[in-house]
Amino acid sequence: MAYKTRQLESLVSTVNEYGKIYINQQPYIETLMAELGKLNTLTILKKLDFGIYLDGGDGEEILLPRRYVPEGCALGDTLEVFVYLDSEDLVIATTETPKARVGECAYLNVIEVNRIGAFLDWGLPKDLLVPFGEQQVPMQVGQSYVVYPYIDPASERIAASSKLDKFLAETSAYYKEQQQVELLICGRTDLGYKAVVDGATIGLIFNSDVFKPIRIGQTMKGYIKHIREDKKLDLCLQLVTREALDNLSEKILSFLKAEGGRTTMTEKSPADVISKQFGVSKSSYKKALGKLYKKRLILIEKTHIELVK
Repeated sequence: MAYKTRQLESLVSTVNEYGKIYINQQPYIETLMAELGKLNTLTILKKLDFGIYLDGGDGEEILLPRRYVPEGCALGDTLEVFVYLDSEDLVIATTETPKARVGECAYLNVIEVNRIGAFLDWGLPKDLLVPFGEQQVPMQVGQSYVVYPYIDPASERIAASSKLDKFLAETSAYYKEQQQVELLICGRTDLGYKAVVDGATIGLIFNSDVFKPIRIGQTMKGYIKHIREDKKLDLCLQLVTREALDNLSEKILSFLKAEGGRTTMTEKSPADVISKQFGVSKSSYKKALGKLYKKRLILIEKTHIELVK
């Protein structure tokens, strides 16, 4: 590690005739270098009054302060810990679960803005910095933003950025249409909502495919609706299967009959009006109307829809 670290001191250990090291009578397996800003499984090397030292790999040791040390742990045991830099830029560990990790987008609240940048609450004693140059829009105290934590190559510290397109791709060749994915809503445009797909790619949910209230920072299941020629992803929140379309068509016919055979709810109606009545997106409603029209069950006019008599 290039960070300030504490070198391993003499350990309570033994070495057998084959050169194998034991700590507290347990075989010692050397840890690969710990990753900053991520969860690591590390071996306990020493126990002291103020905490324990963990094997950070490559001859380095990492302090886990006493308040985070689980009861009953012993030399040679392994612990899953989050590794980061403390206020003195020393590598330190915690058993607390942070709200964000390096390389994973998160929705975090701004608790301070000063001459350096904005500081976010990520659940650790040292707040997460977003430099001014990494802010998509000027951040404000009390507001939350979707950010991407990263290791700053210049300072080797953990920082974050709301300029997601610097770190995430907008194209992917690894998805298939109708594939279910995990979405994190990260932005709003005139066309719809931007979403981070499986933490790796940015896609778009068009306004016509939004059938329920969604907000920035919300996580939800979604689907790959369409993969464009340039490999950009169009997303949707529900699949329009043949069965679903048939069920929706029947609902529309029943609704028309209840309304006396005529409704002003056309394919041009607001998405929230359609969603409130049928619980589907504007796009799905439009497809169902097209299906009914082709079967000559309805007439579609500019201002209304009516049953064929």
